[in-house]
Amino acid sequence: MKPTPLTRSALPALAFFIVAILLPLGCNKQEVAPTSEVYVKAVHPTPGSISEQITADATLAPLAQAAISPKVTAPVKKFYVQRGAHVKAGQLLVTLENNDLQAAALDNKGAYTAAQGAYATETRAQVPANLIKAQTDLAQAKANLNLNQSIVSARSQLFAQGAIPGRDLDTAKAALVQAQAAYDIAKQSLDAIEQVAGKAALQSAQGQLASAKGKYLGAEAQLSYTEIRSPISGVVTDRPLFAGETAAAGTPVITVMDTSALLAKLHISQMQAQQLSLGAAATVTIPGVADPVPAKVSLISPALDPGSTTVEVWLRLENPKGLFRAGTPVHTTITGRTATNALIVPADAIQTTQDNSSKFVMVIGPDGVAHKRTVTLGIQTSESAQILDGVSASGMVITTGAYALDDGTKVKIGTAPEDKPNAGKDADDK
Repeated sequence: MKPTPLTRSALPALAFFIVAILLPLGCNKQEVAPTSEVYVKAVHPTPGSISEQITADATLAPLAQAAISPKVTAPVKKFYVQRGAHVKAGQLLVTLENNDLQAAALDNKGAYTAAQGAYATETRAQVPANLIKAQTDLAQAKANLNLNQSIVSARSQLFAQGAIPGRDLDTAKAALVQAQAAYDIAKQSLDAIEQVAGKAALQSAQGQLASAKGKYLGAEAQLSYTEIRSPISGVVTDRPLFAGETAAAGTPVITVMDTSALLAKLHISQMQAQQLSLGAAATVTIPGVADPVPAKVSLISPALDPGSTTVEVWLRLENPKGLFRAGTPVHTTITGRTATNALIVPADAIQTTQDNSSKFVMVIGPDGVAHKRTVTLGIQTSESAQILDGVSASGMVITTGAYALDDGTKVKIGTAPEDKPNAGKDADDK
């Protein structure tokens, strides 16, 4: 059965029916169209001063530390301090048993005293006496030689005149030869005493004295090792033994730390270290202490750590009351380079491209539309960032609401109506 074709008179009615159905649909689409305006918060970049903050974790260390070990093995005779006691440099801390060492020191002292006496005898009596005797012998030999020379001369004249026989002249000449030999021997003896024997005797006496003195000083040193004194001023932090126990040589019996100031030792990158200088301000956050403690940079290592290729930096914080303890883990913040009259924006305004190739901010143009601006940053902190290029002081930078905001989006500064505190209450009242 074929469908009955529409009559010409039914067509207008059908068209009216279709238009009546589509017209409300068009109206509804226009009513539900979402608005493109986004509420944001924005500020103008402000000129001011900004400083780089270099942060790192560290552990507090004492200003100086001495783990004092005895050089001899002996039982502990007496402790003069307890753990926690404040001591001064040179103060006696521990005494070890030392009766045997006292006896050895006394014995060596006696030997040293005897050597001093022998040296005095040798230098003041023996050597001078030998020298005087040799000088006297030489003088006598010289006088005898001169006498025999005059006798030979006189007899030679008499023999030439025929007054004496030749036998008398020969006797005088023989006596002259003997006198010359005696003189030569006396002179050689004096020279030997002056140049060799006297010096050798003095050196021998000096050697014996030096040997005795060395043994005596060695015994005294051994005895002194039984009295352990503090090399620094500070606080006793460890005392592992009790009186009567044996202290082994090379094993610490007491530890002293100087905690009047503490050092926070940290490692930072070479680039960050290059921006620091000695005396730079810093703060140290200590667990259990409400406010950060002020500190200063006291050392910047001149060489890189070979393992981590970082630079070791020491921060010194004063601790006159002993409130802070060595070994405490802390967090440090150092003030690095500072820029004055810089253009500053809140850190929340800075965004990074997906490929991490650049930084940008969203600014509001005169037409109320958000625009993306690539910026060059200088110093950055956790709260602010320095703008070197890309935005001027007259620009309006979006701080809240810029994340995932498309370029060209219509924005409005303020709080969205649905985010206002009384928005829900007003709706309920209606």
